Amino acid sequence: MENTIKTLKQIEELEYKYLDKFYHFLKYSEEEMLEGFNTKEKIKNDWYDKYKSGISDFAVGAERIVYALFNGKGIGQPNSTPVGSDLFFETKDAFIHIDLKTVQTRNIGDYNNSIFVGNNQNSYTGTINTKNGNREYKGNLPAFYTLPDGTKKICLTYFVTILYEDIDLKIININMLCMPNGSLSDTYKDEVLKAGKNPDKIRYSFSNIPDFKLLEGNKKRIRVIYLDKTIDTSIRKHLSFIENIENKN
Repeated sequence: MENTIKTLKQIEELEYKYLDKFYHFLKYSEEEMLEGFNTKEKIKNDWYDKYKSGISDFAVGAERIVYALFNGKGIGQPNSTPVGSDLFFETKDAFIHIDLKTVQTRNIGDYNNSIFVGNNQNSYTGTINTKNGNREYKGNLPAFYTLPDGTKKICLTYFVTILYEDIDLKIININMLCMPNGSLSDTYKDEVLKAGKNPDKIRYSFSNIPDFKLLEGNKKRIRVIYLDKTIDTSIRKHLSFIENIENKN
C-alpha cells in the first residue's frame, strides 16, 4: 500500500485492520497461549528459588510464548533494524512493531490506565505535562518508513499487555493495544502521552483515548484477550476500565 494512504482516516483504518487481526488470532490461540505460560510449572523446583519477583524475569518467559505464536503464524517478513520493538516485521502494506509489557499486581497502578512505552517503540509526537512544566516529545520511529525507491510505507505500533500475580505468576489479564501513528498527533494531541517515572520516560495513556476517533462504529484501540473473572475484588476494582472495554468487544 505504498503511497496510497492519503487521509488520516485511512491510517486509522489500517491500524484497526491489524489490531482486529491480531486480537482474533490471539483470542483463537488463547488456550494455547495460557498453556504455554503454564509450562514453567513442570520445572518449577529448578528455577523458583532463583526468581526475584522481577518484571524482567517473568517477561523473558512470557515473550517466548507470545512471540512464538506470532512468528508461527508467519504474518510478515521479520526486519533486523536495531531500532524498534522486539517483534518487528513488514507486511504488504505496513511495517509493524509489537512489544510485550508485563506488570505485577503489586504495581497495578502502572497497568490499568497507562503503560510504559520506549522511545524506540513509537512514532508519536506531543507535549507532556510534568511537575516541572511541559516538555516536547518525539518518538524515535518514523510515521512512515522510506523504501529504496522513495515510496513510503506506514509504521504501526502495538502492545500486548499482561497483568500477573507476583507470587504464583498467575495470569490475570491480557490485552492488545494500538498506539496512534505519529501522523495522528494533531488528532489526538496530548491525550496520548503522560510523564513516566523518570524525566526521559513516557507512558501511553490508553484510557484517555479508548476509541479510534476517525472511524465509525465505536471501534476500540484496546482489545481484551483474556480477563480472569475469579480474581480477588481488591484487584478487580482496579480493572473496571478494562472490564468495561471487554464488555464492548
